[in-house]
Amino acid sequence: MAKKSVDAGVDSGEESLGYEQARDELIEVVRRLETGGITLEESLALWERGEKLATVCQQWLDGARARLDAVMKAQAEDAPE
Repeated sequence: MAKKSVDAGVDSGEESLGYEQARDELIEVVRRLETGGITLEESLALWERGEKLATVCQQWLDGARARLDAVMKAQAEDAPE
């Protein structure tokens, strides 16, 4: 999949993450938060990381949806009446 442009609100480190990598890391962040046993400071840092990862995932999904919509629109325009 081509590299995707990411909004300025996401650090350059997240920009290079693929969807699956960001999703897997987000799953791990949620697991660690749900497990507990970490300090408030660690919890906040994990929460912030999770928010960034969720943004990356959403951007990939939005891009995929836009690509699918464009293909479907092109096919509809090319279809005989």
